[in-house]
Amino acid sequence: MLFQGISSVTLDAKGRLSVPTRHRDALMGQFEGRVTITRYPEGCLMVFPRPEWEKYREKVIALPESARSWKRILVGNAMDVELDATGRVLIAPELRQAVGLTREAVLLGMGNCLELWDRARYEAQEAAALAEGMPDSIKDITL
Repeated sequence: MLFQGISSVTLDAKGRLSVPTRHRDALMGQFEGRVTITRYPEGCLMVFPRPEWEKYREKVIALPESARSWKRILVGNAMDVELDATGRVLIAPELRQAVGLTREAVLLGMGNCLELWDRARYEAQEAAALAEGMPDSIKDITL
């Protein structure tokens, strides 16, 4: 399963995210609703189906000792959770605080995982990327 697309989402008062149907069906069907959520240094959370997380975690753990601080950020902040019967997932307060996640959010499909951003933070990040201009590596593959 490859995730793609953008969805506007809202966290409830308890910090639960209702996963959009197009992603929920795959997560519940293929992965039994088991996901791992971790912090990403760019200011968002990454939501992995558990098997994809296990592959990613092995790569991170294999990094040299000089990357120990990044191992702490990526693996040390990881939390295993399950979607409930209605397709919601609880985002831990520690993770919400770490990336400034508020009620209004954006969920982006990024291939083997999803990124969860605070809406205002995502819009600012996207505006900054657009202002920098398109890198040559992207220009090479666009039509």
